[in-house]
Amino acid sequence: MVGLNKIMVIGNVGTDPEMRYTPNGNPVTSFRIAASRAYTTADGERHQETEWFTVVAWRQLAEQCNQYLAKGRKAYVEGRLHSRSWEGQDGKTRFVNEITADRVLFLDRGPGYQAGEGAGESGPSGADNPGASVDAEDLPF
Repeated sequence: MVGLNKIMVIGNVGTDPEMRYTPNGNPVTSFRIAASRAYTTADGERHQETEWFTVVAWRQLAEQCNQYLAKGRKAYVEGRLHSRSWEGQDGKTRFVNEITADRVLFLDRGPGYQAGEGAGESGPSGADNPGASVDAEDLPF
């Protein structure tokens, strides 16, 4: 039987990306993204709840995320949910769920953007570039 492990999140980057390298030289970047939803209760009270996700990007996508993302930017992240555990220094087992990103789209223009510049000038662009800047109408849902 075929399985599916896919997650899509649109939200605000909550931490500046941190890039590091594996012992064999592969770049890996991690950052946090927050997705919020607003709703009204039956008694008319407005609420907002926010879910935080840790995102991990590898190789070329890691380099692009490190270069073009920053805290407060809007992004679309598509990937798979990955769970892992480890034993902490206190001897307790820790668990974490992360999104291993296959695709990251930068949804707003980066710093330094001025009126009259093309959308692609504030970051990578192109159909085959997974980090290309796009309009919300271009999203797959």
